[in-house]
Amino acid sequence: MSKAILYISLFCFFSIKGLPQQKAMAIEEKKISSVNAWAAFTGKITDAKTGEPLGGASILFPDLKLGTYADNSGKFRFAEIPAGHHFVEVSHVGYTSITGHIDIDKNTEKDFALQPSVLENQGVTVTGVSNATNTRKTPIPVTAIRRAELLQSSSTNIIDLLAKKPGVSQIATGPGISKPVIRGLGYNRVLVINEGVRQEGQQWGDEHGIEIDELSVNRAEILKGPASLMYGSDALAGVINLITNVPVSEGTIKGNILTNFQSNNGLFALNSNIAGHKRGINWNVYGTLKSAGSYENRYDGKVLNSSFNEKNAGGYFGINKKWGFSHLIFSTFNQNVGLIEGDRDDATGKFILYAGSLLERIATNDDLKERKPFIPRQHISHQKVAIDNNVSVGKSRLKLNVGYQNNQRKEFANPEDENEVELFFDMKTITYTSQLVLPEVKEWHITIGVNGMFQASNNKANEVLIPEYNLFDIGAFVYMQRYFEKLTLTGGARYDNRSVDSKEFFDGPDLKFAAFDKSFSNFSGSFGVSYEPADFLTLKANLARGFRAPNIAELSSNGVHEGTFRYEYGDNDLKSETSLQFDGGVEVNYEHFNLGIAGFYNSVNNFIFYRKLESVSGGDSLVNVRGEDIPAFQFNQNNAKLSGLEVSLDIHPHPLDWLHFENSVSFVRGRFDEKIEGTDNLPLIPATKLSSELRANFKKTGKALRNFYFKVEMDRNFEQNKPFFAYNTETSTAGYTLLNAGIGTDILNKKEKTLFSVHFAGINLTDAAYQNHLSRLKYAGENLVTGRMGIFNPGRNLSLKINIPLEFSGEKKAE
Repeated sequence: MSKAILYISLFCFFSIKGLPQQKAMAIEEKKISSVNAWAAFTGKITDAKTGEPLGGASILFPDLKLGTYADNSGKFRFAEIPAGHHFVEVSHVGYTSITGHIDIDKNTEKDFALQPSVLENQGVTVTGVSNATNTRKTPIPVTAIRRAELLQSSSTNIIDLLAKKPGVSQIATGPGISKPVIRGLGYNRVLVINEGVRQEGQQWGDEHGIEIDELSVNRAEILKGPASLMYGSDALAGVINLITNVPVSEGTIKGNILTNFQSNNGLFALNSNIAGHKRGINWNVYGTLKSAGSYENRYDGKVLNSSFNEKNAGGYFGINKKWGFSHLIFSTFNQNVGLIEGDRDDATGKFILYAGSLLERIATNDDLKERKPFIPRQHISHQKVAIDNNVSVGKSRLKLNVGYQNNQRKEFANPEDENEVELFFDMKTITYTSQLVLPEVKEWHITIGVNGMFQASNNKANEVLIPEYNLFDIGAFVYMQRYFEKLTLTGGARYDNRSVDSKEFFDGPDLKFAAFDKSFSNFSGSFGVSYEPADFLTLKANLARGFRAPNIAELSSNGVHEGTFRYEYGDNDLKSETSLQFDGGVEVNYEHFNLGIAGFYNSVNNFIFYRKLESVSGGDSLVNVRGEDIPAFQFNQNNAKLSGLEVSLDIHPHPLDWLHFENSVSFVRGRFDEKIEGTDNLPLIPATKLSSELRANFKKTGKALRNFYFKVEMDRNFEQNKPFFAYNTETSTAGYTLLNAGIGTDILNKKEKTLFSVHFAGINLTDAAYQNHLSRLKYAGENLVTGRMGIFNPGRNLSLKINIPLEFSGEKKAE
């Protein structure tokens, strides 16, 4: 199947590449406004106060995936821009971006004057919308994180990094495995997008990460709120959009080398890429190596088998012409990661290696220093190829994205035969998205589209947790935006259908999985408004209906796999989750401070959760697996309500514009409509979080330094005393405070070009011993020597990043 999809993708790529070129040759003598016509776009970018040119300013057409930079005189030039109505972003560090729509139907010259600013408040998003949109005009909160901010943050995976944002958390199984949580909802309720393709990597599993290379990400966008209108099932809580490949300017070949070392687990990472753009042909290739040993903390010392390593690569090859663009995208993600069990010796409290086997022994210091994962461990291989197209069709534009993914997850659990595969999930997914963007008419922007996927999962090992199945998903939608002078209306409607065909399976003479065929349908929609009564004020409101079909594990799981601490039973009578969520927000952007307030109320019908089963004698229901008693859990449903608030305040007093005091707080409360064993608390609700950062930014420090910064952070996670304690499923979690700091700068050569950037960070500087409420290691076994339950999060960690930009040819100067 993978070869067939690759051949189809290549055929589509070259077909789309060739067809408009032939048309263009036939219309060279016609007017510029004809079908598939193009125009030159030139201009100059200056400082609005001084009139000085802004060399290095960026001009980007996000929907066309075209961009360039102004030369030292502030001039820029695009030789070929497809004629039509486009969204453009003009930006420069330290200035307020200019964003908006522009009509190009002939050779056009337009100048831009940027206002100096200490904070970017005119960002652009491509998530949850059919075309690039100013974030102030979207009715639900969207957070954008650029490459510079990603470099200045320290993390062991991309979700760990994003979890620092208000309203975002993570379910973690050590440093190597993290799953995103948005406003108290995770797993299949959060959709991850990478290069326009929904990431499908068996995200129903606790110890299943997202399989995307962290160091290759150039931009991340977080949409907080239901996005079923654009994406269908699984976007109930929101969307995380990770953008890896960003085309470089015409006429350039650029590269980058990034290294990262972290002290706590000895993590070493190396990433490099090279990208080029010549006469419309553009490409990028990247590779990453990552290796980490066992992490440590003050209570547990080094945590046995928390090591991991990765080997990742990817990129794209594409063509951008007057008719649009066609890009062939590819990536491979390969990770070996240990699965932490936490078994300890009763007498010494030390970790036990190979617990329950003939090779069982107390872990030595050499074992704790080992960088190669022990048994149990898992190996994940995720391969992806996609064809992404954007083509002119008359005055409309057709967007077509077809992707193929193969996710293979092997789990190893037999220390007496390290190569024996206990579980082997082999999942193949074809995703498709087609959108027709209709011509703008009197500021009405309308898009109609269809998207979905076909998925097939097979078991290739003796142990089976879920049945083999086929899934087909399709949804059709209409999306509309109406722009007024100070008001933007956004809305639309959608219909989805998902069918699941699950296969029968016998474990010897016993029927383990009965065959079933289920179908789930749903209407979704949203309507929102963004109102800007003044330049400094934005008011937002949105009402949306979301939808999520039960995943295969919730419907039919029957078994245990390493790292979960539970035996799971599914229920194929589960219904779809549906939600009705209201979002409201206020954004205030003054010269001396910025204030953002975002609140939500979410009513979820048929909320799916797992709970511990109780035995007839009153204790935990236990299932004996290879001589070990495992607690049993089953998936249930109940109606639920979630509500919460996120507040951010950035104070940057004039004339101390270099000084920022940034603060944010996020709170979410989740309750069942009916109490379960005396509690109405939802499971896996993150604790209230308060973050404060005092930061100093200096654009220029002498002749050799640029973009120097220093920051001190305080992260306070409050006590979570409202867990889902029914059947001893969850326990309360104590609060804790982490102190962090960072410093960094760009180092310049004599020509004032960046030689390299250096970023040094300290995380948990006081070496606090703590457990995050969403850490799954919190429920590992008790240390009988200390009386402490579970395993604690990482202690003090020092991180050093060095980023070296490379440029092999200069861009032609604007004329």
